[in-house]
Amino acid sequence: MSALAASPAVPAAPVHAAWLRLCHWANALAVVLMMASGWRIYNASPLFGFTFPPGWTLGGWLGGALQWHFAAMWLLVANGLVYLAAGIAGGGLRRRLLPLSPAGLGHDLRAALRGRLQHPQAGRYNQLQRAAYLFALAVLAALVMSGLVLWKPVQFELLRGLLGGYEAARRVHFFAMAALLAFVLGHAALALLVPRTLVAMVRGR
Repeated sequence: MSALAASPAVPAAPVHAAWLRLCHWANALAVVLMMASGWRIYNASPLFGFTFPPGWTLGGWLGGALQWHFAAMWLLVANGLVYLAAGIAGGGLRRRLLPLSPAGLGHDLRAALRGRLQHPQAGRYNQLQRAAYLFALAVLAALVMSGLVLWKPVQFELLRGLLGGYEAARRVHFFAMAALLAFVLGHAALALLVPRTLVAMVRGR
């Protein structure tokens, strides 16, 4: 028997590292909890002429919803810091999300409209995917900043002023939530259309 035949097979490298998968699902849990409890908080003082169905909300009442919201907030922030620190330190964040160029984005957008968008191997993103993930990170940053103003408007007076005041921060928070919801729904739909990406985020391969 040759040495080559006798040597054990080298397992393939995971598409997504364990820390990335953990951060992904922790983030998903935090976002679901914050949205559902946030809708209950919104219902207590609606900005617009509608409220969310009680069955879609979490907390049962305003005080309960606030407790859920704050608990999920700490999970979201802590998880986000771990994700950013690990992604920046290992270079994975830059490799996955950059480079992004107007020409490349336009090319992939035209390809998507024609139904010819190429999907790189799992773990590598095309220009539209990179733009979507950068958009999601920007939306999360807007949610955190506006949320800090709503939580501690006196302590974050400077940030409150930059956002145009307390009521303006409420609107920023609401529309950022709507943008994040749109991203989550699109993200989930694409994962269902390409099941191998969902399997890779669960198993790593």
